[in-house]
Amino acid sequence: MSPDTDEDDRALLAAHAAGDRHAFGRLVTRHQGRLWAVAVRTLGDRDEAADALQDALLSAYRAAGSYRGDARVTTWLHRIVVNACLDRLRRRAARPTVPLPEQERPDPRDDLAARETALEVEAALAGLPLDQRTALVLVDVQGLPVAEAAAVLGVPTGTVKSRCSRGRARLAVTLGHLRNRPDGPSVPLGAAHAADVPQPPPAARHDDAGGGP
Repeated sequence: MSPDTDEDDRALLAAHAAGDRHAFGRLVTRHQGRLWAVAVRTLGDRDEAADALQDALLSAYRAAGSYRGDARVTTWLHRIVVNACLDRLRRRAARPTVPLPEQERPDPRDDLAARETALEVEAALAGLPLDQRTALVLVDVQGLPVAEAAAVLGVPTGTVKSRCSRGRARLAVTLGHLRNRPDGPSVPLGAAHAADVPQPPPAARHDDAGGGP
């Protein structure tokens, strides 16, 4: 992300905090796709991801005045989304049963082998320990620099590198059979790029007088 983009984000967040009814909606429009990808990859369930993203955007909407500029706006937003996902995962773990993640019906026009590969990668990613999964989602799927992922997760950069390394090793074992497929990923997450994630649900309005996102 260029410095100019972050400056624009900071300006929008400041305008929102100052009372601009439309600024937050513009900020969300710019970054919702990436934030949605983080939520859906972390939770493995579109409904849960939609709820977590809505919770996160509501928190960001209300907390804009507390932003102090010590990190990029996108880092700040990612941190709020990750925390919302972790909250939902903790609540899910407390339930007696956990529903299986939903998978969209494959489009007949899609290449079947490629779709099967992507689903296997998705399942392998969902099977990782949570700390490794979130690190890989941020670094390998979203392409965040390690330092920025560390800021999102609130851990040292070395911890992020270690979690990614362990997660990649697990995926290499789980997905080793894919290397012999013509469409197999050249790297563990090659078939799980953010572009493969279904688009987020329509954003709620953020410019209603006296309302939140």
